[in-house]
Amino acid sequence: MPLHPTIADRLASLPQGEPGPLDPAAMRADEASHVPPLDERHPVAHVADRTVGGVPVRVYADSAEPGGVVVYFHGGAFFLGSLDTHDHIARHLATATGLRVVSVGYRLAPEHAFPAALEDAASVLTAIIDDPTDLGWDGGTLAVVGDSAGGTIATAVAADLHDRGIDRITHQVLYYPALDFDLDLDRYPSLTENAVGYGLETAGMAPFNQFYLDSGADVRDPRVSPIKRADLAGLPAALILTGEFDPMRDEGETYAVRLREAGVRVEQERYVGAGHGFVQHFFWLPEFGRAFAQTADFVRDAR
Repeated sequence: MPLHPTIADRLASLPQGEPGPLDPAAMRADEASHVPPLDERHPVAHVADRTVGGVPVRVYADSAEPGGVVVYFHGGAFFLGSLDTHDHIARHLATATGLRVVSVGYRLAPEHAFPAALEDAASVLTAIIDDPTDLGWDGGTLAVVGDSAGGTIATAVAADLHDRGIDRITHQVLYYPALDFDLDLDRYPSLTENAVGYGLETAGMAPFNQFYLDSGADVRDPRVSPIKRADLAGLPAALILTGEFDPMRDEGETYAVRLREAGVRVEQERYVGAGHGFVQHFFWLPEFGRAFAQTADFVRDAR
């Protein structure tokens, strides 16, 4: 199937030409300028900014009753993204799952060196586990969800807590996750098959990753490249959604295979016609918006 026509039209409308050096401040300001006003956002009954484990978070809930919790980590190559830029994903997750969603405003590179983002993720999760009544967690479902770099954080923090003997995370949901920062073009066919013309381009991945890597992240470290973790046994059940035309497609699908081989329950689907970022940017298309319903079905399954 070709790239979805709406995505193709959007890409064709973008400015052409060689990009200059990446400027984190300017790119963040541009992202912020596209955040819709509050009254135009998907409605959720209860939304509050607060601090959990010393980390800024935004909590979403359609019910004040105790229940399961989804901890969400936004994407953005570890130097972009915020509670505001990914507010729409958290809102739709809250409505689709019926669970409380905690979106994490983790520290970004290059201002904050590795492993600041992972430390923030662990702080939020351990605070929820240590004091479940604070956020109304009923002790049942505790899912981590992340898109792109947020997927890295979600699965890396699940592994970190497992290694510490804290096996309270029940599910991990990874949307087109970044799982291998070692950009060996021979390792994954998708890096060459989808190198040009689908939004995220293979040649652009190294410059985007460099802010994170220059902050001290080592591509050989399983906390940076979770696919390099030797033993995946005992990790939470995983739902992994990849995009047909994403250069990072094959690392996500390879990770799904490795998790299954380690005895982890895995659901994996390749979204046809999709490139990288399809949940973030094209959630309003029925073909891609169903990712929220798929996530809801998965996290409700207690197997």
